[in-house]
Amino acid sequence: MDRMRELESLQTRILERITELECSLRPQLALSNASDQGANSIAGGGSDAAEHTESRLSVILRSTGVSDFTFRRVPLDYYQRTLEERREILGAYSVHHLCKSIVMVNTQAPANVTDCSDHTNSKYYVVIVQYIARLNAESIKNFLYALNNQKIPKKRFNLRLAPEEESLKLTGFVHNAVTCVNMKANIPVILDEAIAKLQPDFFWLGGGEVDLKLGIRTPQFINAFNPFLVSCSS
Repeated sequence: MDRMRELESLQTRILERITELECSLRPQLALSNASDQGANSIAGGGSDAAEHTESRLSVILRSTGVSDFTFRRVPLDYYQRTLEERREILGAYSVHHLCKSIVMVNTQAPANVTDCSDHTNSKYYVVIVQYIARLNAESIKNFLYALNNQKIPKKRFNLRLAPEEESLKLTGFVHNAVTCVNMKANIPVILDEAIAKLQPDFFWLGGGEVDLKLGIRTPQFINAFNPFLVSCSS
């Protein structure tokens, strides 16, 4: 009988201890749940923002007469992968069809050239080239010199990569997300002739977010954005 009482007493103390532990852990569990809910809310918000970007740019593309295009979400480590791996992710025809948009600034423009109001002699240009290609800034310089009928000294054209903060201010897009669709400023576009000659004529470029890419039919892109076609890579 004494043995039974001892066991009952032990069980009672164990149950009391369990109850105490549960009470002490409740605040921590509540905090953890709140954190999880907050994280899920942020993740959902990010997803909503991504869908908004795609929807907004899609509407703009259609309004300019572009019908053959697609957006594709890519992994966060996309830029750590090889070009062949990126091609597979996007389903591009070849690595030659993977392109990027670069904001360039004319560092030697005359003092009165401060914006993009004159596309033939702009302070800034967006240049689209293939990832496999090497940009030839000298070719762009020669093109702009000829475009202005040689009336502006050639030394007044010196295209260099624009600082990231300037690129963001002009386009509204961060590095690796730059696209020609819905840029903040009306920046003239230069498309490398090598891209225009690609077959099949469907290439990929930034889609407004780092992990969002835009595939588009080349003739429709040219009709919508009226780029200068320049042989500017090697």
